[in-house]
Amino acid sequence: MIRAAVFSDTHGNNFPMLEAARQAKADVLIHLGDHDRDAQLLRQAFPDTPLYSVCGNCDLAPLAPERLTVELGPVKVFLTHGHLYSVSAWQADWLVYAAEEQGASLALFGHTHRAFHEQVGGVTLLNPGTAGKGSNLTWAMVTIFDNGAISCQIKKIP
Repeated sequence: MIRAAVFSDTHGNNFPMLEAARQAKADVLIHLGDHDRDAQLLRQAFPDTPLYSVCGNCDLAPLAPERLTVELGPVKVFLTHGHLYSVSAWQADWLVYAAEEQGASLALFGHTHRAFHEQVGGVTLLNPGTAGKGSNLTWAMVTIFDNGAISCQIKKIP
């Protein structure tokens, strides 16, 4: 079993993300952009925990790629901020196609600042919301089981 703490749209407000990551005690950390340099703070705070990150539309001179496909146990995971696939609160079709092209059964994205979890065909879509901007801060815990089952929980940051 692998537990991944997923953050997005921190926009330089890192304390809520760092506190949530401390409490999560995850096996893997994921940051989905806006501001990709915030992921470096996760790397510094948790040097022994693997970290995957992508950049977002607000990242100038980004350190991270725009998209990334990784394997977490038996599950292939597609990571992107979402802006390249025109995601919105009501549309993620292009993201689903991109994940399918990569052979991924889980697509993680941000950009909209709204937490979202849905199954579309063979792809589980998850947006952890924003961990840094606004009054409703959220993040997500993804649990990947040895049999390939995926559990996603949206969590509030107090």
